[in-house]
Amino acid sequence: TTGLMVVAKNDAAHASLSEQFADHGRTGEMRRGYLAFVWGVPNRQRGTIDAPIDRHPFAREKMAVREGGREAVTHWEIKEVFNGRDGKPVASLLACQLETGRTHQIRVHLAHTGHPLMGDAVYGPHFKAKAGQLGSQGKDALTALGRQALHAWLLALEHPRTGEFLHWEAALPEDLLLLQRALEAAL
Repeated sequence: TTGLMVVAKNDAAHASLSEQFADHGRTGEMRRGYLAFVWGVPNRQRGTIDAPIDRHPFAREKMAVREGGREAVTHWEIKEVFNGRDGKPVASLLACQLETGRTHQIRVHLAHTGHPLMGDAVYGPHFKAKAGQLGSQGKDALTALGRQALHAWLLALEHPRTGEFLHWEAALPEDLLLLQRALEAAL
């Protein structure tokens, strides 16, 4: 995953940031936004995935949606739809906002709904064959990506010392821009 992250320079800053992240913006203004290139297109423009996440029962290095897991809530909205060589929708770009912050939350939630991240070898390997529906530019860009197509584009939080509300945005990195352009071209 590319994009924004925050680092504490001292214990007081760490405590404040930890508190804001634990609160997930419920009582403060903290927000985290991600852009996700996914296989397929959800059946509505926006939605919320409210599904608990816990360790996978057999593959302990993975997480999974599981009854009795920790609360996990992801809000998403379709930003762009990409057609394949046949002119039919094959992938989409989603903007995701986290209400909670579980390990691999976006990856797990989107795979659970049948729309895993493009390039995600852990949670979406069974979608590898879908690359055949992409045009040659799309296939090449996805192969060159070599990672999951997820980018942390938005981070907004309260400064630990001054209390000032800070807001940052990070444009898509070059590899995801290449993927986006190739998917838009559908060639």
